[in-house]
Amino acid sequence: MGDGVSTDMDKIRSIYIKHQEKILYLFFGGATTLVNWVVYTLLLFVIPMAACQAVAWFVAVLFAFYVNKIYVFKMTKTGSAGLFRELLLFFGARVFSGVIEIGGLPLLVYIGLDQTIFGIEGALAKALLSVIVIILNYFFSKFIIFKRS
Repeated sequence: MGDGVSTDMDKIRSIYIKHQEKILYLFFGGATTLVNWVVYTLLLFVIPMAACQAVAWFVAVLFAFYVNKIYVFKMTKTGSAGLFRELLLFFGARVFSGVIEIGGLPLLVYIGLDQTIFGIEGALAKALLSVIVIILNYFFSKFIIFKRS
């Protein structure tokens, strides 16, 4: 009985090691999305939806830069020029995906994805945009921003 558990754990460990970067990216992408949603939801009580979306995006980008650089792509030893390059590219890529997210929300709401779920206006549109943005941002980070020379 103990051998089966050990073998299963070895398989899980092997899968984790093989796909560690993608697993960590998805984990921190989920955490970034959570940061985005929490800020968005809290701000809905005080400012318009589009403004909530913009502020939530900005806070999430700051969080994402840190966790992607340090934990996902393990780029801990860059000089100030390298850090500036990464930060500039990261924010540039996030501006691109942010435009998609910010502009996409009212567009998707307009075409009918305007369902309110758990009291969150436009939740279905927001969820779809979150998935699209996570995928886009992985490709930018992996192949452009934190690409190893």
